[in-house]
Amino acid sequence: MQPDGNLILATSSRLRLFTLFILYVAQGVPIGLFWFAIPAWMATNGADAADIGYVLGLTALPWTLKLVNGFIMDRYTFLPMGRRRVWIISAQLVMIALLAICAVARPGVEDVLLLGIAGFVVNMATTFQDVAVDGLAVDIMKEDERARASGMMFGGQAIGISLATMLTGYAIASFGPSAAYLLAAGFIAIITAYIILLRERGGERRLPWSGGHTHPRNESIQLGAWWPILKTTFSSILLPVSLLWLPVLLVRGFHYGVFGGITPVIGAGELGWGEASITSMVGTAQLVGGILGLTLGGWAGDKFGAKRTTIAFFALYMALSAMMFALRDSWSDPDLFFVFVYGWCVLDVLITVAALPISMRLCNPKVAATQFTLYMGCSNFGISIGAWVFGLSDAMGGLRIMFLLVFAAHAVGLVLMLFVKFPRRAGIPPEIVEEVAEAPGPRPSIS
Repeated sequence: MQPDGNLILATSSRLRLFTLFILYVAQGVPIGLFWFAIPAWMATNGADAADIGYVLGLTALPWTLKLVNGFIMDRYTFLPMGRRRVWIISAQLVMIALLAICAVARPGVEDVLLLGIAGFVVNMATTFQDVAVDGLAVDIMKEDERARASGMMFGGQAIGISLATMLTGYAIASFGPSAAYLLAAGFIAIITAYIILLRERGGERRLPWSGGHTHPRNESIQLGAWWPILKTTFSSILLPVSLLWLPVLLVRGFHYGVFGGITPVIGAGELGWGEASITSMVGTAQLVGGILGLTLGGWAGDKFGAKRTTIAFFALYMALSAMMFALRDSWSDPDLFFVFVYGWCVLDVLITVAALPISMRLCNPKVAATQFTLYMGCSNFGISIGAWVFGLSDAMGGLRIMFLLVFAAHAVGLVLMLFVKFPRRAGIPPEIVEEVAEAPGPRPSIS
């Protein structure tokens, strides 16, 4: 075992970046399983768009309710173990238990309600892990690490989604869904064991019964009552620049909800592919996206800035949607399907990596989990809207109209990015600076 000092997040930049990466990999596992592998399995076994959209909608719903998670975590925690780590460990243990229950229950393709409930409860536990990790990132990352951290986080999530999509898709095709649930649970268990070995800051406990104490920095910024949390959060979120940021995040989620549903339907309906082939392509595309998020995404954010990079990716997304809308008669072409799947999966990671630093810069560290959760929850609400709209595709004129709607949504996001002055690397709104200045004790590093 390494010396104890090497396992303290606050003292090691490499450890911080790797830990955020591996936690987002773990977070991507249930996403890959329930958002890609299960829908592909349903599509290839006769489920229609309405059933798939229903399951996707329930699966995405917990991600729109993360505000509650953030309030709870900013209000209650076990400070001797750090502000976030106790929540991360607990959430992942619940994820493992729920996946094991799904393996025993074994809902079938016709059990749409049960599949939706399974997706809902496992993703509910995953959102608690997600909020805790996001709060940890805002708590411990330094400004010069944030572009790289964004790439590590969402690159890691994409890699987790890709591996889960490919491996659980193969497990479903070969052994049935129960094997996929158990495979996902086993991987998350390994990550949980790693997190137990860490500490956020020096002197803290690894486990509730271990030796250690609360770090003075955490004690100084912890808000111990609901009203200060509510007041500080909403005074920060209701700033004009923050309100104009919310639609950009909503648009980013909308395309994920729509394209996540379209992909297995085109793969199964237009090309006649099985779930193993569909999940293999999606998984590989997510893997490529994750690698590019780790490399190109972080580099582009450092080189050109979050705003310019996000604008470029919005424009590319609009081109992709326009292409699919125009080439409806060629949807049965595997090459076009390849371009579509790789295009949207890679661009989704890159646009998320590019935009994340803006969300971080707008966060007040006293309520980091809650405010960051609001931003991410807005994006995830867009996923739910997208999944719901996709479920109505037959009534709205077919899948082709979906690409037109995604194009229009990205146009809105592009206009906002072009004309709104979002905070740059070295600056944050004066109102947030004043809030931070009033906090007692050591000043946390924020952008």
